[in-house]
Amino acid sequence: MLPIKRPVEAVLVEGEEAPDNSISDSFSFKKNRIDCSLESNVSSNKNSCVIGNCSDTDRDSNNRCKEELIMSPGDSKPMEIDEDLHSRQLAVYGRETMRRLFGSNVLVSGMHGLGVEIAKNLILAGVKSVTLHDEGILELWDLSSNFVFSENDVGKNRALASVHKLQDLNNAVTISTLITELTTEQLDKFQAVVFTDLNLDKAIEFNDYCHNHKPPISFIKAEVRGLFGSVFCDFGPEFTVFDVDGEEPHTGIIASISNDNPALVSCVDDERLEFQDGDLVVFSEVKGMTEMNDGKPRRIKNSRPYSFNLEEDTTNFSTYEKGGIVTQVKQPKVLNFKPLREAIKDPGEFLLSDFSKFDRPPLLHLAFQALDKFVSEMGRFPAAGSEEDAQKLISLASHINENSGDARVEDINPKLLRHFAFGARAVLNPMAAMFGGLVGQEVVKACSGKFHPLFQFFYFDSMESLPTANLDPSDFKPRNSRYDAQISVFGSKLQKKLEDANLFVVGSGALGCEFLKNLALMGVSCGEQGKLTLTDDDVIEKSNLSRQFLFRDWNIGQAKSSVAASAATLINPHLKIEALQNRVCPESENVFDDTFWENLTAVVNALDNVNARLYVDQRCLYFQKPLLESGTLGAKCNTQMIIPHLTENYGASRDPPEKQAPMCTVHSFPHNIDHCLTWARSEFEGLVEKTPTEVNAYLSNPVDYTNAMTKAGDAQSRDTLERVLECLEKEKCETFQDCITWARLRYLLVLGLLFFLYGAAYLILFSDVMLTLTSGLKIILLIG
Repeated sequence: MLPIKRPVEAVLVEGEEAPDNSISDSFSFKKNRIDCSLESNVSSNKNSCVIGNCSDTDRDSNNRCKEELIMSPGDSKPMEIDEDLHSRQLAVYGRETMRRLFGSNVLVSGMHGLGVEIAKNLILAGVKSVTLHDEGILELWDLSSNFVFSENDVGKNRALASVHKLQDLNNAVTISTLITELTTEQLDKFQAVVFTDLNLDKAIEFNDYCHNHKPPISFIKAEVRGLFGSVFCDFGPEFTVFDVDGEEPHTGIIASISNDNPALVSCVDDERLEFQDGDLVVFSEVKGMTEMNDGKPRRIKNSRPYSFNLEEDTTNFSTYEKGGIVTQVKQPKVLNFKPLREAIKDPGEFLLSDFSKFDRPPLLHLAFQALDKFVSEMGRFPAAGSEEDAQKLISLASHINENSGDARVEDINPKLLRHFAFGARAVLNPMAAMFGGLVGQEVVKACSGKFHPLFQFFYFDSMESLPTANLDPSDFKPRNSRYDAQISVFGSKLQKKLEDANLFVVGSGALGCEFLKNLALMGVSCGEQGKLTLTDDDVIEKSNLSRQFLFRDWNIGQAKSSVAASAATLINPHLKIEALQNRVCPESENVFDDTFWENLTAVVNALDNVNARLYVDQRCLYFQKPLLESGTLGAKCNTQMIIPHLTENYGASRDPPEKQAPMCTVHSFPHNIDHCLTWARSEFEGLVEKTPTEVNAYLSNPVDYTNAMTKAGDAQSRDTLERVLECLEKEKCETFQDCITWARLRYLLVLGLLFFLYGAAYLILFSDVMLTLTSGLKIILLIG
């Protein structure tokens, strides 16, 4: 279990039904505490429970609990951030955002695939507590999209069946359950509530309560229906976003400040400024005009590539002498959310995800209202492949549209609504995974005020995923299979193709774990002819646990691919998977030979470096195999689908080169952080890395190495040979410990003292000593 980093409630439990025997040790519920300790539910302890630490033998099939309260969640002090566990997240969010997140209590209602994905992401992120709510009973249908359920869970309450495996993700998060109908008063304890399976009338009731609550409770309603999904956000009448984009504030190095009204600020001309008119900036380290160092935000105007004006009179300020840094001040933004009652009638602008479907969001806004009306009248979802149900939904949509006033759409697109009706009951894993990530991020925004939230409706569809051939309605009928939800959308023929696929997944890190989970739930490579090959040469570290959710703390030090493969087979025991620890590179072509590549159906990359991506791309291009490419960077991501004879390959286009500091500036006077890092790395490589590399090259083949240097015959070759000779004669390393000692002394004597300490001090001390090239300026001769 992950170490508990905050005070929590300790609870004694009078037993419960033992966990599913199909769960292996790596997924077992080691230490649970189950309690009905949430304040509003003490009187109804059969309907809620809290997970924490107690022995497995303490569980009671009657779900009765007795409470031993040590500290209530609201009394906990600001927790210490486990930097080893949350290092990646800390770099993206920052400490203040993390502390806000760690103090947040969240409700997730609806434990279908979407609800579990949202809960998983929030638990991994480390919120204070997550309450799982669901009144429904688990069906075989649910296994299509939910990674925490097994076939032995069918017939159990969905919230209770999911709580144990979700707790395994992060024991520092308090997880509780509610299995009866929610009331508005129960929402008081939460900072954010998420509903994934709620009718419109009830959603409006809950949203009104959250919107008018003091302080407002952030409200999110999300749905996944077949290949269609929706999200609605309401964070209150006045929600403050403290950091709109999450980027580091822009900075500039000052070259001069005029004594004018308005003042003109010029910056060094080796780096363009990224300020905009109206930005607020602060000044620091200014010499001479020290009035600017007061920390007061100043507004800029007339922003240009290397200068800008201040809305301030500096005529009476001291004369600027030298130096100074100007830094952008992030400005909070206040958003006025409308309640669902108003927004459903007047949605405003929709957030677009596909500009080729510019008219799609208003239509989907109508479709989801029609579906809600269908379910309220019929008491069920439209049946898969039922033309009668599809026509009824189309009729309801047409009626709603006629009474929509200004929100009326010109064409209700019966064909799209027909497909919408056919798959309306299904929660598909890929859609649940995508919307689970999206909604989880919106909860983080709601709890922290970091990043601009979704405002307010978002709709998405993946109609392109449907088979192009017309299928017989009988092909969509359930087969009493765990894939029935998927069959109801794509048909049984496509499901058979997925099961017999031969897939190659390269990498089992954060993306790799998600891919394996998705593939297992979809039934990919789960048939008699199917096979999934997974390879990764890395081992599990503690920092992996906060985002690579197939791993646990007892897996640290083990091979990623082996652990991930075992975890994936627990999600779907039918998965045919082979785990390898080989890199995919020219040296491993005896493992991944021509026969291996020729037999593949497709390749999925989950890599973290460009060179490996390019190599896999070359092999896929040669063997004409589809490649699914993706990557993440903080809160950003990219995807690329590479299909033979249809799209360009990965290596066909390159990203523009990253901006690099001019080497003349780096080695003469580095004056910003990028310059200093580039200079330090250059010196480090030159003095610590290059010489050992040359020595090893000489020792591996002395004759060829010496001949090559002799033929080169330049001064650099001579210098290299002299350094190799000196290293072999005076600093010869015969053991690994000798190498460590040499590197340490080299760093202390050469790098640490001469460059990083005295060299930097010398550079700053004599930076004023310069020769003026134009008349009228102060002349200072270069000395020292």
